[in-house]
Amino acid sequence: MADRFGETIMKLFDVYPINDITIIKAKGSYVWDDKGEQYLDLYGGHAVISIGHSHPHWVKRIEEQLEKIAFYSNSINNPLQVELAKKLGKVSGKEDYQLFLCNSGAEANENALKLASFHNGRKKVIAFNKSFHGRTSLAVSVTDNKNYIAPVNETNNVIFLPFNDEQALEDCFKENGKKISSVIIEGIQGVGGINVADESFLKKIRSLCDEYGAVYIADSVQCGYGRSGKFFSHDFGGTNADIYTMAKGMGNGFPIGGIIVAPHIKPKHFMLGTTFGGNHLACAAALAVLEVIESEKLMGHAVMTGKYLRDELQTIPGIRNVRGRGLMIGFDVTEELKDLRKNLLWNQKTFTGEAKPNIIRLLPSLALKRRDAEDFIEALKEEINAMISSENTVS
Repeated sequence: MADRFGETIMKLFDVYPINDITIIKAKGSYVWDDKGEQYLDLYGGHAVISIGHSHPHWVKRIEEQLEKIAFYSNSINNPLQVELAKKLGKVSGKEDYQLFLCNSGAEANENALKLASFHNGRKKVIAFNKSFHGRTSLAVSVTDNKNYIAPVNETNNVIFLPFNDEQALEDCFKENGKKISSVIIEGIQGVGGINVADESFLKKIRSLCDEYGAVYIADSVQCGYGRSGKFFSHDFGGTNADIYTMAKGMGNGFPIGGIIVAPHIKPKHFMLGTTFGGNHLACAAALAVLEVIESEKLMGHAVMTGKYLRDELQTIPGIRNVRGRGLMIGFDVTEELKDLRKNLLWNQKTFTGEAKPNIIRLLPSLALKRRDAEDFIEALKEEINAMISSENTVS
């Protein structure tokens, strides 16, 4: 690639399908491009924006911390990590757990799988069809998408089972017994299409892990941090996991991830480690998120706004199988509406997510205002009516 003077310049490694939009400003549930166009953000950059873009308390927390110290390694005391652990325990209701901080959801799942294997000395992992757990080595090996798995990631240690199939899970444990190190499951599958884990299925995982000495890993990277209306969507199962993984909404856009670990799993020096994980600036961002979730009662708000959206979606022609919890919502569209997501972006200036085939995902800020939800429903109806009318005219 050459610039206007003919000199060779570095180009980006082209792995992302890009919408030709340049976002330069964001506030609440809205973003603006470099042409001044306003968009309603119902996707939050893959469920990352938990408390709203550029929330003033979040901005202030980061700015104040930046004036003090942004980073030092984990070779010294960092009181912000202790403060974050205390606040996370209180808001999540897991106060007797232990916190390890890292940088991303893939890292969180990587560390969880590794820690489980350290704990019981086993290698086999049970994962589920349509799962997504990340792109690093172990995380991608338990992800059900061959397009993401390089030859170096291939392993015989992962067993994929049908999602929500209790009998298949029980049979697998009976066959493999003490070889199973862990079971990893999303409480609500995100990339897989907003598939909700049955409460009885989560209970079955817990009981079988107890019976066979395996570790129950609750991947809460996308479905955690209050998005479902409970802090962890796995809590709908009425049992505790051994390890919960988290990232995305944890920093509201600032890179941070982590795992919380049940008290019976003991730490040992050097078994896990990270350079940047839990740095001062990341902790400040994460603390701000928890403080806003708590003070603005965003989990309860997610329940109410999510119910409104799901109820309205069920009344719209062309929309099928509305599902999800809180503000993690998915629905199918008929074949004639297969371009709905693209049309919502370009015609209605609304960002939504996609899971093929013909599935739309809604992952807005937990602070999404009711009037913004109402505006989305009206825009959705307008676009669907226009598409159906166009299809009928062509026919």
